Amino acid sequence: MRRKLWRAAAGAILGVALTVSCLPRASAQDDPLPSWNDTSTKQAIVDFVRRVTTSGSSQYVPPAARVATFDNDGTLWVEQPMYVQLVFALERVKALAPLHPEWRYTEPFQSVLEGDLKALAGFSQRSLLDLIMQTHAGMTTDEFSKIVLDWLASARDPRFQRPYTDLVYQPMLELLSYLRANGFKTFIVSGGGVEFMRPWTDKVYGVPPDQVVGSSIKTRFEMRDGIPTLFRLPELNFIDDKAGKPVGINEAVGRRPIAAFGNSDGDLEMLQWTTISDGLRFGAIVHHTDAVREYAYDRQSHFGHLDVALEAAAANRWTVIDMKKDWKVIFPFDAR
Repeated sequence: MRRKLWRAAAGAILGVALTVSCLPRASAQDDPLPSWNDTSTKQAIVDFVRRVTTSGSSQYVPPAARVATFDNDGTLWVEQPMYVQLVFALERVKALAPLHPEWRYTEPFQSVLEGDLKALAGFSQRSLLDLIMQTHAGMTTDEFSKIVLDWLASARDPRFQRPYTDLVYQPMLELLSYLRANGFKTFIVSGGGVEFMRPWTDKVYGVPPDQVVGSSIKTRFEMRDGIPTLFRLPELNFIDDKAGKPVGINEAVGRRPIAAFGNSDGDLEMLQWTTISDGLRFGAIVHHTDAVREYAYDRQSHFGHLDVALEAAAANRWTVIDMKKDWKVIFPFDAR
């Protein structure tokens, strides 16, 4: 009898030992943000997520209200030496030029065709919007989606010689996944064209089309050979930038975010709308400080201009993500 008891006890101890040995061990592999250095920035993000997801806490936020918004250009992927969608638009001008001989004598198209990018940088936002509308319209939404995907498959960034969809920020990909694993719904809120982003954001960021908010041109419903289509018109519908971002969030999301991430003055109002409210809130600015691994720019840049929002960060206690100090790697291919 005693021998049987010893056998039973030994079996139980062995079973516990095997169970413990199979449990995941606390290690660097358990870090949900492995591409972030262990700085106060990373700790601030982790602390915020812990506080709003701890049931019973006074700062607990139910999953339905866990909304986080992200700018795209300069926050999730590169925006230098110019916005990716602008590169796309410039190449569309050249491709469509034979159909528009008047463009050779009409600005800003003339500067594009002559390769005068310095002159292009001096044009007004209205002129650049006209360029984008003219090159993004005159087709169905399905046709435009295919044009975008085909271009992204072949286009290469001039510095890194990689597809633009490779030039997304690995630390931000981890942050998106970390937030979603903790019950957040993640939205892209960008000044870029909503239909330029929607064909690829799910594959690249894990953000589905219905969670992408952006600028848009008008579309018209048409029956073409018995097939219902949406036809893109060269008319402005909505600019999702600066003060337009809170408006776009309100219309498309229907909830005020509790976290927002941007990188330029174009994100100022989104950060204000998100953080200046009741309850625990989190605002962050990606500050491009690494000229070696990516780019260093802020107040003097034509693209991703960061001045007023950088000053506002201190007053509003927003976290400033220092790319050089806070990120171990920049791009996914650096982490391999």
